Amino acid sequence: MEWDLGLQGLAVLAAMSLAFGVVAQLFFGETTTRWLWAIVATSHFLGGLLISEVWFGWATEEELQPNIDGLSFDEVLLIGVIPAVLAVFATWYFARRHRRATAGGTPGGGESVGIPPSDIGHDRREVISKQ
Repeated sequence: MEWDLGLQGLAVLAAMSLAFGVVAQLFFGETTTRWLWAIVATSHFLGGLLISEVWFGWATEEELQPNIDGLSFDEVLLIGVIPAVLAVFATWYFARRHRRATAGGTPGGGESVGIPPSDIGHDRREVISKQ
């Protein structure tokens, strides 16, 4: 296989990837990890490379327009959104799940598994109220 992606094509792909990452981070904000932008940008960049150079690598510059220094721009822009969106939702899901697990409760809102309920707080309030 011959890679024909030039520096200008790589720069355009990197700029698109960073833009997707920043938009995802701004949209989801504090509901996910602070590294969402990097995860999305990386997944879009790698997906864009595969789409442009493997999936549509057989096409000539005349067959795929616009073609920016070997980058199949339209195909990467349209199809490359799929891995980026999948990365956004997977990261969001696992970040929420991790946040719930470290908050001390279970996702269902019940008691944590393995920790028996304690009446120490109840007994202390009783003693304080009697004084």
